[in-house]
Order: sequence, then C-alpha cells, then structure tokens
Amino acid sequence: MLSKTPPMGFNTWNTFGENINEQLIKETADKMVELGLRDCGYEYLVIDDCWSKRERDPQTGKIVPDEEKFPNGMKAVSDYVHSKGLKFGMYSCAGTRTCADYPGSFDHEYLDAETFAEYGVDFLKYDFCYKPDSANGPLLYRKMGMALRACGREILFSACNWGNDEVSRWIRSAGAHMYRSTGDINDSFRSFADIALSQIGNLAYSAPGCFNDIDMLTVGMYGRGNVGSVGCSDIDYKTQFALWCMFSSPLMLGGDLRCMNDFCLDLVKNERLIRINQDEESRPAFVATKSWNDKIVFAKLLSNNEIAILFVNFSESKCGVPFYFENIGISAASGYGLEMTDAFTGECIGVKKEFMQMHLEAHDCACFICKLKK
Repeated sequence: MLSKTPPMGFNTWNTFGENINEQLIKETADKMVELGLRDCGYEYLVIDDCWSKRERDPQTGKIVPDEEKFPNGMKAVSDYVHSKGLKFGMYSCAGTRTCADYPGSFDHEYLDAETFAEYGVDFLKYDFCYKPDSANGPLLYRKMGMALRACGREILFSACNWGNDEVSRWIRSAGAHMYRSTGDINDSFRSFADIALSQIGNLAYSAPGCFNDIDMLTVGMYGRGNVGSVGCSDIDYKTQFALWCMFSSPLMLGGDLRCMNDFCLDLVKNERLIRINQDEESRPAFVATKSWNDKIVFAKLLSNNEIAILFVNFSESKCGVPFYFENIGISAASGYGLEMTDAFTGECIGVKKEFMQMHLEAHDCACFICKLKK
C-alpha cells in the first residue's frame, strides 16, 4: 500500500520554478543523503513543472524532455535518484497545458502514464491548469488514476486541484494518495497560516492511503526563490513545520537543500515532530481550545496512548494561549493530567492538569507529546 503515512520528500517548484536541470536534481539527491534527510523519511525527489519541451513529439505524441535542461534524458536522472536510495517524482497537468504553459496530459493520460513508467517514475504530481471549460474535473483525475493503474508501475498519485469541486469528498475514490486542498503557498507567515486555518474543518478528510496535502513547505527559503514573497523568520518556520506535522500533511521540502542552515535542517529532521506526522494511526488533529481566531490549541491522538498538543499564536503580538483539558475529554474529576514532553527540545515539563497557558511570541508555537498520568 502506498502512503500508509504522509509522503515525505522534496519538490523543485517553491525555490527553482522553471530553473531546473539535471545537475540540480543530482546535487539535490546528493544532499538528501548527505544531510541525513533520506534516513529521516524524506524519500521522494520530485521535479515539478517546466521539465519538457513546449510541444509534444509530432510522431509519437509523447511529451519530450527539454534536452538543454536534461541532456541525458529523464531515465538517466531517474536512475541517478534511485541509485541514492531515493524515489523519483515528476509533474503533469490535467488540462491541455501545464501551469507554466508546457504540454498537459488532457486526452493523453494513458500515453503519459506509460511514458512516466518508462522513466522509472515513482510519484506523479498532477496539476489543474488549462482545464477545458466543458471537461469534468473529477473525471479528469479518475482518468489519470486509471491510467496509472494500467501503466505497469506503482506510482504515487499526488492530485493537485487546489480544493476545487469539493475534492475531499471524492478524490480518494479516484485513486489519489495525496491531494491538494488549497491554492498555492508562498514564503510568508500569512500565506501558510491562512492555508492551515482554512483546513480546520477538513482535518478528518485525511487518512492512510490518501492524505490532505496543504502544499509544499517553505522552510529555509527566507524570501528567496520562485515563491519567495516576503520571507519568513525562524519562528515562522518552526510554526509552519509543527502545523504540517499535526495536520498529517505530506512533508515536501521546498527550500534549497544545498544552502539550508542548521536551524532549518534540525527543524525538518526533528524526530519527535516527524513521529507526530508519521504516526501509524494517522488520526486527525482537532481544535482543543480556541480564543478568537488567533490563539488556538490543537490536539491529536497518537499510537501508544500518546497525545500531541500544539499551541499556536497566530496573532501579531505576544500573548497567552490557554488550554482547557476538559476540551479533550480529561475532566478534573478523573484525576488525570498530562505528562508533557517538549517536541522541540525533548525536555519533560512534568504533569499538568485541568488548565495551562503558554505565553508565546507573535507567530510562535509550543508542541508537546503527552501521556495520561494521575
């Protein structure tokens, strides 16, 4: 079964956009191994849009790799990625053109799926640009889902229709293993915060076999690259990664791994946060306490009778973020509290009962892995 837990890896789009080539992919593969990311679970290296020539081959009808960017062809790139113990991902689009105006897979689904299988592709991101007005969006994803099943290779299907057509209600039945539920992220606190807040009502639509993908991470970009925008602070990145882990979102890195600093590298390799994301039960997070719309505590039941708790200050100033234990089913009369271990530092802060409040800087968070204790 593909995607028993949220897929993890790297995607080229956030930083590099159209500026991709064979050397970049090889260097990124090398870094995923050298930095220990592969061993943390980041196994997919995905080439996003702009890898092909502008038109299909007139004889075969196939999408053709841009030989200036990939002079040895995609199979050679795939083989290199696989030689590093990684899995190889590529991109196409359900419409007639991709979002960057390269050939899309509309009416070529089965041919393209066979082509990706020939390349040794393990992961397909499937976007939603240039859809003909008369085309049925869900049916387009069902077509590619069937084409991938027919291609002779096991390929993880990453559907990216930006939350259209009430996607969470049908996308699992189309064969997708992960699905985008929002518009595109950019490297700013407001962007990722709004994305996370927009999905509070959809957290239950994510489970083994098909996970709600709230877009690629921007950790480590600092305003650089294709979706750089205003950039984020270290505190912002800390909160982004914790939210993605609590929400069981796929963890697809988007910063340039060749220059990722120690703070960001330690963050995305944090074994406790990754454990929250990759928990085998994949139970959805839920809102445990909400004060207005900018001070929220999320809870998530984990295997081994553990519970993850995440405090987030979405506001623009320092404030207290309260948490009432009763809201997750721990009554005062029960005599139980939570023995809390800081997910960022590993420090145990002891047993807390009934109520606690975290005083957090603007945009900051606190995350704990907890066990019930009397």
